[in-house]
Amino acid sequence: MGSARLYAAVAAGGFRRYATYRAATAAGVFTNTVFGLILVYTYLALWDERPHLGGYDQAQAVTYVWLGQALYSTLAVQGGGFENDLMARIRTGEVAVDLYRPADLQLWWLATDLGRALFQLAGRGVVPFAFGMLFFPMALPDHWLTWVAFLVAVALGWIVSFAVRYLVALSAFWLLDGTGVTQTLVITGMFCSGMMLPLNVFPGAFGEVVRALPWSAMLQMPADVLMGEAAPLGTYVFQVTWAVALLTAGRLLQSAATRRVVVQGG
Repeated sequence: MGSARLYAAVAAGGFRRYATYRAATAAGVFTNTVFGLILVYTYLALWDERPHLGGYDQAQAVTYVWLGQALYSTLAVQGGGFENDLMARIRTGEVAVDLYRPADLQLWWLATDLGRALFQLAGRGVVPFAFGMLFFPMALPDHWLTWVAFLVAVALGWIVSFAVRYLVALSAFWLLDGTGVTQTLVITGMFCSGMMLPLNVFPGAFGEVVRALPWSAMLQMPADVLMGEAAPLGTYVFQVTWAVALLTAGRLLQSAATRRVVVQGG
């Protein structure tokens, strides 16, 4: 019970931290809305030429765009969450203090990122999505259970996102400069999550491979659950499988990194 209160406090602290950046939040809302408009009109032109591309009609394509803008910061698709702080603490050696805390390192940063994600969903995600609902035809479900299933898929997608970024952050124990790995995260996050184009539009074996990667659990699968293109149970199995695999890999890498810190005397 005490541990649960600790991590709840850490999550609340993460939420409050991002809530203080009001100007940045307003700028982010504006940016997501503008990019949403650009993508919507691009998608509409594309779907005029290729109706039902990827199995979507135009309303579904528009819905996909605004979901992407709503979840972009929430899921830190291209990074920008806790991983930058953790990598900085590893480089300065302050992570040694973190390891002495009466708290698990992975769970501590998970709670921190949960607070960030909740704020970004409320602060940056709701307004662009509401804007899209007001001004464009969207394929939204009528039954509240579908919305619940969608939110569960978003939550699982966030866990997968955290697990990927945790592995990226831990690479700082071995790399003097994390610029390369963070830039790789930016590229893979944008392309492999479906943020640029729905992964359903990629044909053949290439499409199958991209849809099998963990990034598809972040945007593509929650979107398909909301629009009735994917069964929630199968989606959850895929997301949970990747979450468990990546969190376990993070735990193993954390253990190896901890031994490295001890050996180095840091």
